[in-house]
Amino acid sequence: MTMGLGSTTQAYGESWYWDNRYSHESGPFDWYQKYPALAPLINLYVPHRHQRILVVGCGNSAFGEGMVDDGYEDVVNIDISTVVIEAMQRKYSDHLPQLKCILHYINATLLARYFNDCYMINTKLFAMLPDFQMDVRQMDDFQTGSFDAVIDKGTLDSILCGSNSRQNATQMLIEVWRVLKDKGVYILVTYGAPIYRLSLLRDSSLWRIKLHVIEKLVIEEKSERPIWELTNPVPMENEGSSVEAAVLGKNPDVHYIYVCTKDESLKAGPKLEAAVH
Repeated sequence: MTMGLGSTTQAYGESWYWDNRYSHESGPFDWYQKYPALAPLINLYVPHRHQRILVVGCGNSAFGEGMVDDGYEDVVNIDISTVVIEAMQRKYSDHLPQLKCILHYINATLLARYFNDCYMINTKLFAMLPDFQMDVRQMDDFQTGSFDAVIDKGTLDSILCGSNSRQNATQMLIEVWRVLKDKGVYILVTYGAPIYRLSLLRDSSLWRIKLHVIEKLVIEEKSERPIWELTNPVPMENEGSSVEAAVLGKNPDVHYIYVCTKDESLKAGPKLEAAVH
């Protein structure tokens, strides 16, 4: 789905917009890509099914369900909308206990006890723990180094459509970096080309960045070869300006996937530009 223009997009960073939208949407909707299309890439960068995965801005997507069906054992969904999380909890709590849907409104003590209990009894439970707001820009209730992977399909893009977009996006990326373990991956699926996203990513935190692409419209029985193999990184220069023209062609109809690996060794290493592959 392509994000619209004008005043509507200005509200994409606001909880009331999503509460209102999900109040009128009953069926699931996946932004940009569904799990089967991205599974080869997810499996490549998150190879172990026991790894802890955070899906930010999950909405009413079936993406997390697809991951659980693929064998992933610990998938945490968060979203700013109380309406959609309550709906997701009702949908999945009985038959898909490996998938946890957590509100952005979380009590720190209860959250810690919830995760500890899950691991002690080896059972994944659903939780809605209302108390105070946890924003993706300030995920204080998740400890530093809590997750092996963070997956984002459209959340950063939504924030970039709102007010104070650059500041809010930077705050989000700093928090994503913090909650990841060292060598953990942030997988960002976006419509933003490298010339628009690389500087934002590099300015926010210390990442090693690889670029992948996938065509926006994937026909399941399509016989033609894709514009670029999903699991092959796209070569790019530091600024990313040569990617579309030299490699993908002019104005490619693709979603860009930035696989950003948290690398704390870069603190004492060369400049970030050298960490872009």
